[in-house]
Amino acid sequence: MELSIRLNAIASMIEKCDSVIDVGTDHGYVPIYLVQKGITKKAIASDINRGPVEKAKKNINRNNAANEISCRLGSGLSTVKEGEVQVAIIAGMGGNLIRDILETDLDIVKKLKYMVLQPVQNAEVLREYLYKTGYEFIDEEICYDDGKFYEIIKVRYDSKPKVLDNIYYEISKILLDKKHLVMKEFIEYKLHKYSKVYDCLNEDTILSNTRKEQLYYVIQKLKEFLKCF
Repeated sequence: MELSIRLNAIASMIEKCDSVIDVGTDHGYVPIYLVQKGITKKAIASDINRGPVEKAKKNINRNNAANEISCRLGSGLSTVKEGEVQVAIIAGMGGNLIRDILETDLDIVKKLKYMVLQPVQNAEVLREYLYKTGYEFIDEEICYDDGKFYEIIKVRYDSKPKVLDNIYYEISKILLDKKHLVMKEFIEYKLHKYSKVYDCLNEDTILSNTRKEQLYYVIQKLKEFLKCF
């Protein structure tokens, strides 16, 4: 099973284990890969929509993995019982939705060894929630695939909330410390985007001036981060 750059980056963060659930399964590709490579003994491919589940079933059968992978229809982690799986992958959806899934299924989340989360947008919302709610950040990864940046977060619940400067919810401190080469490109992309917005804020209003102050701070921090590479 060949994976895209994004899915391969997700799979690479999974250590050898007994069981994994892939929430919002992408045609079942990641569970199939993890089973084929001997990274997990059992896997669950789940989705809230019937279409992806049916596609996953076909791919699982095509790859002779039906004995190791089961498909389930349902939202979030509601398709598993506490302690049924060791690891959860929640990928390919917005940061707000991933946050809501964790909130809804917190009892299950607390029993997991760790989770690999991959928001397609609003990563800063998810990262802030994770820090402030008491998750330990084990690792982070970033990749560029098909014209988009994807941030991947590996965490486990440890009930020790932390508060960081807001900039580190948007720009991963872990990836900065790694001096990740894709991170440099990501910061340059953010800097270009925010600089364009800043230059367009010409109205002399309280709202506009407040936004300009916020953006100025972010832009200066991004420039500072780029000097580290």
